[in-house]
Amino acid sequence: MKAVLLTREYPPDVYGGAGVHVEYLARELAKRIDLEVRCFGAERDGARAFRPWDALVDANPALQTLSVDLAMAAGDGGASLFHSHTWYANFAGHLAKLLHGLPHVVTSHSLEPLRPWKADQLGSGGYAISSFCERTAVENADAVIAVSNAMRADVLRAYPAVDPARTTVIYNGIDTEQYKPDPRTDALERHGVDPGLPTVLFVGRITRQKGIVHLLDAGLEIDPDAQLVFAAGAPDEPEIERATRERAERLRAQRNVVWIEEMLPKQEVVQLLTHATVFTVPSIYEPLGIVNLEAMASETAVVASAVGGIPEVVVDGETGLLVPVELGPDGDPVDPKRFASDFAVRVNELLADPARAEAMGEAGRRRAVEKFSWGAVADETVALYGRLAA
Repeated sequence: MKAVLLTREYPPDVYGGAGVHVEYLARELAKRIDLEVRCFGAERDGARAFRPWDALVDANPALQTLSVDLAMAAGDGGASLFHSHTWYANFAGHLAKLLHGLPHVVTSHSLEPLRPWKADQLGSGGYAISSFCERTAVENADAVIAVSNAMRADVLRAYPAVDPARTTVIYNGIDTEQYKPDPRTDALERHGVDPGLPTVLFVGRITRQKGIVHLLDAGLEIDPDAQLVFAAGAPDEPEIERATRERAERLRAQRNVVWIEEMLPKQEVVQLLTHATVFTVPSIYEPLGIVNLEAMASETAVVASAVGGIPEVVVDGETGLLVPVELGPDGDPVDPKRFASDFAVRVNELLADPARAEAMGEAGRRRAVEKFSWGAVADETVALYGRLAA
């Protein structure tokens, strides 16, 4: 059996949870079957890479994506099936299915109808195209993998034309040998993080989805004796950049804030996770959230919003604390001030009881090791491939 994996992100260009998923899934699949990876970007080892057409250099990014999809779908490569990840590559998988008459598997990491703020990033026309690509691929896929039960429910609600029998849940995984407690502190010292202080940590992209603005609001009510550490990637659109910058400046004036404006190497992230008292995930949309698993595997307690698949990973009161939030039709909290305040309360609970936070971290690692391995994810995926190929 040979599978062709279609993805936007692939090492070394990995910036989000879907990219992490593809990186580790590909590693494990390659141990079990013949695998070819096709990705966006520059040439690299282990994958065939494709760039947007030069003729579209000034076009909407969604059109540039479509040009890559056309190239990715062109050859079958002797494949038994195609497997696409995120809307960026979903349409390539759909075209390959039509062109070569082979099964197409879609892994649903998120859904465009549930991310209306993407219109700010892609423009309303680009968002219409991204939504078209995802809908067409998902509704016509031979199988849809959802990364959580909550994600599966979202798929069936957003796309009622999808047959529930064609949807299956295969969780994200975690490499608990790479993500494990690291007692070293050189990375902390390099970035100005004091290993002797209680630490509240955020690691993620600056997007509306990740809820960083709500954490910045919550920071005003978090124990002032704690240092607030943000390892945040680049903003994905101007409005979220402005909102984040204003809140960060306000917070810096009142609290001990360390802001790391770069995507850190994996081992530096593990050090930050290891030495954090509390890891925070204030997302307003999160189908599962690999970052929760990364923190848990590093033996760190998690405080996270109770949205999407997060409650399937973080056990409230055992491996962390969950913060309920009511979301409006625009995907934002109905009462953002209350959400921020409630989030601060939960963080302060663990800052005030470090022994409890430590026990939650230990329980989190046990859960990550026992329930979420990439080997198991790959085994379930290969079994699905076998059923389709047969």
